[in-house]
Amino acid sequence: MSERRACRALGQHRSTLRKVPQGRADEEQLTDDIIELADKYGRYSYRMVAGLLNNAGWDVNHTRVERIWRREGLKVPQKQRKKRRLWLNDGSCVRLRPERPNHVWSYDFVQDRTHDRRAYWTLNSIDEYTKEALMIRIDRKLNSTDVLDALTDLFILRGPPEYIRSDNGPEFIAQKVRDWIAAVGAKTAYIEAGSPWENGYCKSFNARFRDELLNGEIFYSLREAQILIEHWRIHYNTVRPHSSLGYRPPAPESIVPMDQRPTMH
Repeated sequence: MSERRACRALGQHRSTLRKVPQGRADEEQLTDDIIELADKYGRYSYRMVAGLLNNAGWDVNHTRVERIWRREGLKVPQKQRKKRRLWLNDGSCVRLRPERPNHVWSYDFVQDRTHDRRAYWTLNSIDEYTKEALMIRIDRKLNSTDVLDALTDLFILRGPPEYIRSDNGPEFIAQKVRDWIAAVGAKTAYIEAGSPWENGYCKSFNARFRDELLNGEIFYSLREAQILIEHWRIHYNTVRPHSSLGYRPPAPESIVPMDQRPTMH
């Protein structure tokens, strides 16, 4: 069968048999960067990776990233295995919506365990408007005195917010905590009992915290947990894209666009 007849039968133009497809000049570099980010941040989707690329100076839309993502067979795994860090083994948001920075903060506890099966707790606090993780306090046990100490440090550093949202745990409703919050000019906003969704901003943060870090790390000591969790908090604030912020981080570091970076000779 002739080429002309075969192409007519397939509905394909004959030039497709002679013209070699030319990809974009930056396709290879972009693919390498996507694979590197997918390997480094295994729980991020292609949209998150597209946000990281644009924040790093690329000018690329998420559809192009998705095309490369699918071509390279990348995907977010359903399950992940915890990693070992041998280099440290010695060792209601419906009724009150945030309208501006420092308007509403929220805080909550998260429990996890170190490699020896001993429990530890984290006290996570976020600014609901900016999505910034203000503080993650880590210790084997945390009580109302620890909550008060953590808030004191945070208020000295950033000033008090207008409202502080939390559930009705005994550490949060303790009278000394309530009195101190009122004394500095802030107001408490307690959610209804048995309604964790009313603290949805902080619960969402806790879910990302557990999915992206706690479920993927083995901590051999409390000190190791403190170091790596603080490192993750800084990354969350300065690098990690947030869909609600247009895939920008809450407190981004300054960046230089790719076309303005000096070339290496």
